[in-house]
Amino acid sequence: MERVIAKYLIETPYSIEDAAAVLAGEQSSGTFVKIPGETEELKARFAARVEKIEPLDIKDHPSIPGDNLQNKKFKRAIVFVSWPVHNFKYNIPTLISTLQGNLYELRQFTGLKLIDFELPDCYSTKFRGSHFGILGTRDKMNVAERPLIGTIIKPSVGLSPGDTAQKVSQLADAGIDFIKDDELMAETENSPFNKRVDKVMDVINSHAQKTGKRIMYAFNISGDIDTMLRRYDKVLSTGNTCAMLSINSIGWAGVKKVCDRGELVIHGHRNGWGMLNRHPSLGIEFPAYQKFWRLAGVDQIHVNGIQNKFWESDESVIQSIKSCQTSFLNCSSILPVVSSGQWGGQAFETYRQTQTTDLLYLAGGGIFGHPLGINGGVKALKQAWAAAVSGLDINEAGKKYFEFRKSMEKFGSK
Repeated sequence: MERVIAKYLIETPYSIEDAAAVLAGEQSSGTFVKIPGETEELKARFAARVEKIEPLDIKDHPSIPGDNLQNKKFKRAIVFVSWPVHNFKYNIPTLISTLQGNLYELRQFTGLKLIDFELPDCYSTKFRGSHFGILGTRDKMNVAERPLIGTIIKPSVGLSPGDTAQKVSQLADAGIDFIKDDELMAETENSPFNKRVDKVMDVINSHAQKTGKRIMYAFNISGDIDTMLRRYDKVLSTGNTCAMLSINSIGWAGVKKVCDRGELVIHGHRNGWGMLNRHPSLGIEFPAYQKFWRLAGVDQIHVNGIQNKFWESDESVIQSIKSCQTSFLNCSSILPVVSSGQWGGQAFETYRQTQTTDLLYLAGGGIFGHPLGINGGVKALKQAWAAAVSGLDINEAGKKYFEFRKSMEKFGSK
């Protein structure tokens, strides 16, 4: 019998074995009390199974609130639980409900986090994953080896379509590869979606005709299903190659509906990630998270960045980058999008720890805030990555490259 296996970090004031058994029962055939109909035959076919328990440490205080927790010790463990595929077949929302559903509310746990999961090979025939992924994105941008350099339109909201197009023109002249709407920007009172697309694509198409370089612009098409499909068609009609989705806001089924079109590269923005992951003993880890979105067909996904402006640790970011490029069924590797307070200075440690240039490296303030303006900001990022890959350290790069040295003076203490 083919089974899905999930790996959890758990914390409990009860017996680890008993708590794990409750999780398995609650998320399959059982409930809080034995009931008629849950026969041994039924359980043999449909019940989840605790496969393995690896005890960890014991804490004096619970990680998250619960009841009846006075004078207790809180035991932590890694637990592996499996389910037969026929419980949900190939219905991914139901799989998500199984792996991430009411188990978080069980009183037996004062900590519970989905670390990862594995699917049997039968899923390979049902889900093709990304249409483009890393190689397809590179092909659309015509950039073969180095990191893809991009930015976010700033200010995030408030610009008119004409103002946005003017910034795109400056970025195009500076040699940018990729530009995206901010996740907060879909359509505002002063920037109707269709008008913004037309103004921006006039610039991008004109630049492509003159130079042969076609910039990829991720227009934020997030909305209800009908709105997203209309916006998808609009973006496609202009000759653009990419659209952006706020994947947590839309949900798995909506994202897959858009990805199944297969004509545009889909840039997956994970805004809301902190709500899912920030607590060390609650939620989901990125290796599991990105697998759901690879099944849906997303081509690019955000991973934060080294020394970023948010709470996420460098170790977590590195794990996220590597997990995007780890083999998963027959799904193409997904392109990690490094962002959040980035400038060229983080390129050296990012490359040292990942040894990959298969990245989309985004800098907003790191480009727009450069002392020499947008042109200097784009040049500095490319210089930093060229230096990092060639083995120079940050100080050697500052001596070699003028624009990067100016960015060190501006951002080096941040």
